[in-house]
Formats: sequence, structure tokens, C-alpha cells
Amino acid sequence: MRVLLAGATGRVGRALVPRLRARGHHVTALVRDPSRAAGLDLDGVVVADALDGAAVRAAVPPARPDVVVHQLTALRAGTPDDLAHTARLRTEGTAHLIAAARAAGAARIVAQSIAFATAPHGGRVLTEDAALYLDAPDPGWARTVDAVADLERQVLGAPDLPGTVLRYGTLYGPGTLYDRAGRLGGAVARGRLPLPETAAGVTSFLHVEDAARAAVAAVEAAADGVFNVTDDDPAEAAVWLPEYARLLGAPAPRTLPAELAERLLGWFTAYQLTALRGAANDRARQALDWKPAVPSWRAALAGG
Repeated sequence: MRVLLAGATGRVGRALVPRLRARGHHVTALVRDPSRAAGLDLDGVVVADALDGAAVRAAVPPARPDVVVHQLTALRAGTPDDLAHTARLRTEGTAHLIAAARAAGAARIVAQSIAFATAPHGGRVLTEDAALYLDAPDPGWARTVDAVADLERQVLGAPDLPGTVLRYGTLYGPGTLYDRAGRLGGAVARGRLPLPETAAGVTSFLHVEDAARAAVAAVEAAADGVFNVTDDDPAEAAVWLPEYARLLGAPAPRTLPAELAERLLGWFTAYQLTALRGAANDRARQALDWKPAVPSWRAALAGG
């Protein structure tokens, strides 16, 4: 198939390009800066800023894609500016890609979402049917979840353009925040990420290579809907954070009084460690014929 990949130069995109090419797909990357695509084994490159609707609608049709794959984020450092830019890519960027996909006569769109945007209600591990955390008390996270919901509505709401949404778990691997050199990995390695007394938040991890494998499966399976893409080992913070520190050869996390967690760690980190829910991957296994090659974070979380 002919695949137009937006986000080819990101962490998942760079893992995805060779996997698509190995499966015989013709891959064209949509990039804002052509120099960042240097070294990628691509069949073609088209240039446009995803937030410029006219530029995207002009750039995509010449690639004649059968499938448009949306892997756009701007989360390299995880700053508030990154989150705001990513929210725009999930709302405005998605709308531009859908319009361009229609103009190009594409048959499907596959888009990246996140599995940890669900509200912290119910069991420790939730399915795709769980409600999103649209009323989160933190304005930044509420804005992020609202953008996720908007992306999913757009991708799934067009009967003339079938859509697949891949809700990735917490990504780790080379170049991510959990890399030894990443912001979070570095904090753990230096003993600077304490563990709240109530550390019952559940994280479902996902290696970037497994995220790429799921995107290939979605391109080929033509299954509509929302799919959690996570490993098989959802873990409470009281389990994964001390083990991550051990694997890094770092000091064990010090204990932080629960009432100080949000003030010292920031809202989202405190939420992840204390209240987040994990995500079940059964639906992706069944409909996409996908399963994680790295079934547990314990095997590779500290391995880059």
C-alpha cells in the first residue's frame, strides 16, 4: 500500500518507517523540515507544517496515499509548551490531515492517541470503553485530554474515511523520557524522583518498537475503532519505580508524604504515581492480531 506518514521523524515514526518498508509498503513522509528526514529510508518526502491547512491539503494528494498515518506529537521535553503544541497537532493537525486524506482519495486514517487519558475510576486496569478524564482538576491535563477526545472524534466520525485510533501506553525506549539520558530517566538515576506514601497509580508501559509494530498492524488490518496498545504488565508505582531505580543502579526512591506529592512533583507526576489507571490490550490483540514483543517493562525499561 501507499502510506503517507505524518510524524516520520519522531520516536515512533523512526521505528515505523523501516517496518513499513520491510512489509513492502510505499512510504512518503510529511515533514515540516526536510533535513530531519535525512537518513530515513523513504520512498518520498512532502513538505508542510501540519498546522497549515492549505499547505497540508496541497502536499498530501501528490503522494496518492491509500492510508494516512498520523503520529504527530511535540513531546521531546514534556514542557508546557510541548503539551500545548501537541494539543494543537491533535486538534487542528488532525483536521488538516483528514481533509487532505479525503482530497487524496485515501481509504483509511490511522492515528496515535494515548491510553492514560482515562478517568481514575473503576478497576486498576481499564478498557477502551472507560470515560476520558475530561474534568481533570489540572487545567493542563484537562486541555490534553480534551485534545485527545477531539482527535478521536474526528478520526472515528467520518463514515467516508474509516479510522483507527491507537492509544499508546507510556512510551519508553531510546530517545524517550524514560531513556537513561531522558528527563525522567535522569531524575530516577540521580535519586530525584521520590515515591509518595500512597503509590497505587498504575502505569501501562509500551516500548517504542511495539508501538511501531501496532501501527503496521493497523495499516494492514483495516480494523475500525479505538485500541489500547500496551504491554502485558501494568504496574503500580510502588512496584515499577523502585525496580526501575534498581535496574538503573540508582538509589532507592525516598518516600514522600502523600500531602506533599503534588506540590513537589507537579500535578501530573503525582497523579501518575498515586491514581492513574492502567489499560487492557485485549482488543488490540484480537482485532489487530498484535501482541507486544516486549511483554513487560521489566525486560527493557532501563535498557534504552
